[in-house]
Amino acid sequence: MAEILVLAEHDGETVKKVTTELLTLARAHGEPVVVWTGGGADGGHARLAEFGATKVYVADSADYDGYVVAPKAELLAHLVAVKAPAAVLVAATSEGREVAGRLAVKTGSGILTDVTGLADGLVGEQSIFGGAITVQSRVRVGTPIIAVRPNAVTPEPAAGAAELEPVEFAVTDAAKRARVTGKVVAERGARPELTEASIVVSGGRGLGSAEHFALIEQLADTLGAAVGASRAATDAGWYPHQFQVGQTGKTVSPQLYVAIGISGAIQHRAGMQTSKTIMVVNKDPEAPIFELADFGVVGDLFKVVPQLIDEIGKRQAG
Repeated sequence: MAEILVLAEHDGETVKKVTTELLTLARAHGEPVVVWTGGGADGGHARLAEFGATKVYVADSADYDGYVVAPKAELLAHLVAVKAPAAVLVAATSEGREVAGRLAVKTGSGILTDVTGLADGLVGEQSIFGGAITVQSRVRVGTPIIAVRPNAVTPEPAAGAAELEPVEFAVTDAAKRARVTGKVVAERGARPELTEASIVVSGGRGLGSAEHFALIEQLADTLGAAVGASRAATDAGWYPHQFQVGQTGKTVSPQLYVAIGISGAIQHRAGMQTSKTIMVVNKDPEAPIFELADFGVVGDLFKVVPQLIDEIGKRQAG
């Protein structure tokens, strides 16, 4: 069985959820082998083994932490040449997509981005034209490089050996032209990361002001969810741009997406329509977002949402 290389997303020793999703997907198509850059592989070993990794290629060097994406692309290109894997899977994050693009150029291979599913023959499912059309695509040249949308796959545990195998590889000077000169840790509360959350509650123009986003945060905290926002809300300065969901923001695919006061312009729909279940609260029964809704409430959000928070609290208490 040919290897499927999975580029690990981690923050030192903690393996991010999207990596477990990639391993689950890789197991269905070959031998799941993780590529770990930087330190901390020992700390991440148990998590990788839990989700079926057979091996972990460890490139423990400051080159991967002190520079941006180019060193990772070079390492993967080296492994593709030496190991001849059946495919390379990366997370379709901002960094992952850039690594995938650079790797495709270096290896002369085809690439699929924002993949939401992978069928036999490594046929990827993608949403295109702002999510208006779903297509099936397959790489026909070189080693398939596939960037998978976070939360598109449900991670399923399956024990693996996850044997650590050091990789000796010297990053070229060309890959070190862009250096990381400093890092700032963003303040985070107890809420999950937007792109990895299983539940997302988003607010839009219907909230009317930044102050009313407290209602969205309250509902999100009741559900243990992440908070998102429409482009209209972030452009108005009501919520930080880093929480924008949409074609020009972040793409999410949670188990439950709750859209509050969002009309559903195509720009927003492109970033959330692959969510497993979509619930909408909007006073306009003709709002386009209702076309995607599994559950919809036509009503004043300032009356509906407090009742929803109260009812959820009662059920949790009971």
